[in-house]
Amino acid sequence: MKKSLNKFSEKTFGKIVLSKLIKINILIIIYIFLLGFVGVLSLYSAAGGSWDPWAKNHLTRLIFGFLLMLILALVPPKFFFKFSVISFFVGIFTLILVKFIGTGNVQRWITISGINFQPSEFMKLGLILILARYFDHISRIQLNKLINYLIPFILILFPGFLVISQPDLGTGLTIILLGLAILFFVGISMKFVIFCFIVFAASVPLIWNQLYDYQKSRILVFLNPEIDSLGSGYQIIQSKIAIGSGGVFGKGYLLGSQSRLNYLPEKHTDFIFTLISEELGFIGSMSIILIFCILIFSILKISFRVESLFSKVVVFGIGFLLFLYFSLNIGMVCGLLPVVGAPLPLISYGGTSLLTFLIGVGIVLSISVHEKN
Repeated sequence: MKKSLNKFSEKTFGKIVLSKLIKINILIIIYIFLLGFVGVLSLYSAAGGSWDPWAKNHLTRLIFGFLLMLILALVPPKFFFKFSVISFFVGIFTLILVKFIGTGNVQRWITISGINFQPSEFMKLGLILILARYFDHISRIQLNKLINYLIPFILILFPGFLVISQPDLGTGLTIILLGLAILFFVGISMKFVIFCFIVFAASVPLIWNQLYDYQKSRILVFLNPEIDSLGSGYQIIQSKIAIGSGGVFGKGYLLGSQSRLNYLPEKHTDFIFTLISEELGFIGSMSIILIFCILIFSILKISFRVESLFSKVVVFGIGFLLFLYFSLNIGMVCGLLPVVGAPLPLISYGGTSLLTFLIGVGIVLSISVHEKN
């Protein structure tokens, strides 16, 4: 009798899992797979046609993250709602902890049993979840009252300034921009947005005086790379040369001279798109940009279909986070934005940012599968 009940329960569980897997947005899965595949090939090329040291590790992380993403897609969204507060405060705790036990040239990573992770990356997901939970309890009428935005501003600025103080200006500003975008999405008054913009503009001289010398140098080099062509401006100048030399169709896979001769710094992380542009040219780089744009659109489209405000905010936040990663990286390597150390999702080498993004997509898929739309 027990055996038959066990078999019945196993079959029932299997049917439930299968029914959920069938509902998963297959297009998002395909886009993730394509970008991950490009990442492995690019890192193989960056190492001069070798699986070591980057491509093999990246492939392993991709497989692990992909499986984790599918598992999270089967988890009901109420699980993420329930643990949103815990995830935020765990993120805050790790950001404070990194001040005392952080590793690296600047203390941005925590090492546990030989595994490095960057708390500021996971903090982005924690911020999205807690803001979504907060606004889920606020009625549309109350959203018109500015007093109800006081707590969200604290939730945004506190982790943002913790990261900036590491110092990591780029990631800290990304966290703040992400939070402000969510406030704009839920319907904050435009008058308040304009007021904040005026206050920020007036505070620029004060902010400038608080920056570290290397941060000021990055901004000045962004405005004119030639002022330090062999120092801070070297990366941008070489990046532009590599992108321009790729032409329309590129020099060919594994044939990029700038990357092969090591003229291009950080070619496996922040400047991986430059390597792609040199080898695959305008056609190849625009194809990558197109896939990213379609993926972002596919995620944001889900946020307008689901019913609950919590789900809407979470999906929008993760979609906007992808947009930030993507636009900052592309703008940085093309010289349109200062160098801020932003990875290109699924393509750049880096474990924490990769897992953060795949966990985020897993939450999006969970909402798409379980929510009414």
